[in-house]
Amino acid sequence: MIYWFDLIGTFVFAISGALAAWDKKMYHDIFGVSFTAFVTSIGGGTMRDLILGVRPVWVGDKNYIIAIALGVLVTVLFRARLLRFRRSIFLFDTIGIGFYTVIGLQKALLYGVHPWAAVILGMISAIFGGVIRDMMVNEIPLIFSRQIYATACLAGAALYIGLRHIGVDEDWNMIASILLVIAIRLTALKKGWSLPYLQKH
Repeated sequence: MIYWFDLIGTFVFAISGALAAWDKKMYHDIFGVSFTAFVTSIGGGTMRDLILGVRPVWVGDKNYIIAIALGVLVTVLFRARLLRFRRSIFLFDTIGIGFYTVIGLQKALLYGVHPWAAVILGMISAIFGGVIRDMMVNEIPLIFSRQIYATACLAGAALYIGLRHIGVDEDWNMIASILLVIAIRLTALKKGWSLPYLQKH
């Protein structure tokens, strides 16, 4: 189940990256759209794996490349419908960070990382690809805005650790933690929640 969740996250983040590129009028160059989708999909996981000292999973498994290609294809075929709704990029990004938070956390724990550090690696897995994507399309990365973004990842990761500690079934734990990340992000948008400003003085 972890493997399929990882592929779904890769697919969803590929759509997020391709949509962001298309929204910035990069559609004249299919390579540019595809590369943005690729980096968005594998950026966070690759950074996590490098920190863990292991080979990034996509290097040895063609299914990740297939998932990214399918994400680009879906964007190309249905871009008009997706871009008609300005929240499409937000929605796919939100689903992606939910999946990647939990997948990254699980992999860190698998390699014996302390749970607190694993929470941070889960967050890195979720947000780093989006940071690269935003920089590529000349946007301020969401992590540097007041939006509830990394905080949602940390909350989902903390829930996973808590449920794991009390022995909740792994599959149900994954689902609950992913849904919490998504729910916090969507609720924050609907309610207009944001992080407080830090005072200069």
